[in-house]
Amino acid sequence: MEDTQPAVRASGLTKCFGDVVALDGVGLELVPGRIHGLAGPNGAGKTTLLGLLLGLAVADGGELEVLGRPVGRALAAPRGVAGFVDGPGLYPTLTARRNLSALAALRGQDTGSDRIDEVLAEVGLTDVADDRVRGFSLGMRQRLGLAAALLTEPELLVLDEPSNGLDPAGKLHVHRALRRLADSGVTVVLSSHRMDDLESLCAEVTILATGRVRFSGPLGELAAGARELDHRLLTSDPPAARRVAGATAGVRVVDGAGAWRGTEALVVRAAGPAVEQLVAGLVQEGVRVREVAPVVSPLEAAYLALTEQQEDGR
Repeated sequence: MEDTQPAVRASGLTKCFGDVVALDGVGLELVPGRIHGLAGPNGAGKTTLLGLLLGLAVADGGELEVLGRPVGRALAAPRGVAGFVDGPGLYPTLTARRNLSALAALRGQDTGSDRIDEVLAEVGLTDVADDRVRGFSLGMRQRLGLAAALLTEPELLVLDEPSNGLDPAGKLHVHRALRRLADSGVTVVLSSHRMDDLESLCAEVTILATGRVRFSGPLGELAAGARELDHRLLTSDPPAARRVAGATAGVRVVDGAGAWRGTEALVVRAAGPAVEQLVAGLVQEGVRVREVAPVVSPLEAAYLALTEQQEDGR
C-alpha cells in the first residue's frame, strides 16, 4: 500500500521579525518523492520557510511536521533533512574533497572516500575535487553545497536557489541529480526565481507573496488557471495569419508583425481554446503553422497574476 504520509505538513505557520511579518498563517503539504518548487517575490517569506524546514529558525505560531515528526520550538535540524539557504557554508582554504570530509566529521558521520567521490561525481565536480574552494565560481560552490547535503543521504532536501550561478553544464548535472533523488523517493524543496527551472523540474509549486500562500498544488493546475496569454505565431503567410486571427473569436492581435528568428511573427492574446481554434482556422485556410508558443510561460503568467493580486490587496 502506498505511503500517503506527507513529507511536510504545515498549518497556520507564522513568523515575525520585529514588526515584519515574514510568514502569515502558511499551510502546506508536500507529497513524498517529488520535487516541489517555492516561488515568490523578494521578501515573500521563502527563505524564512526554508529556514524552518532546516531547523535554522522556529515558528512563532502554528504547527509543523517534517517526515512525520512534529518540529518543536528549539533550534535543531530535523532528522533526515539536509540542504542550505543563502548559499552553502564552505571552507574556502580547503579543497572540495577536504570540505566534504570536514563537514562529515562535524556531523559525526563516518564517511569514506568512496562516498565522497560518489557525490562529487553526482554534481560534476570530480575534475576539481582537489582544488581549493576559494577559487571556485558561484555555480561550483552551489554544486559543492549540494554534494555536502547529499552526503547525509537525506529524506528531505531543502535548497535555496540551487541553480544560482550555474552554467548550462552545471545546471544539467544539478537537474539530473535532483531528478534521480526524487525517483529514489527523496522529497526535494527548492526555491527559485527562475520559472524555467521550476517548470523543468517540479511536479508541484507553492507561490508565496507577503508571507501568505497564494497557490500550492500541481504545476499543471496552476498553468491551467492562467486565462489569456500572449502567443507568438510563425506561419507561412503572415498577412493571411493576421486576417484569420482578427476574425477568430476570443483572439486579439497585439503585435501585427515583428522579427523572430529572421521570420515575420504575429503576437496574439487569447486563452487556450481560442488559440486552438485559431490554429484550426489557419490550417483550413491553407496557412502552414510553423510555431505557436507563449511569449511568457503559463507558469510565469500565473505567478505574475497571483503576486500582483496580493500586492494590490485583492
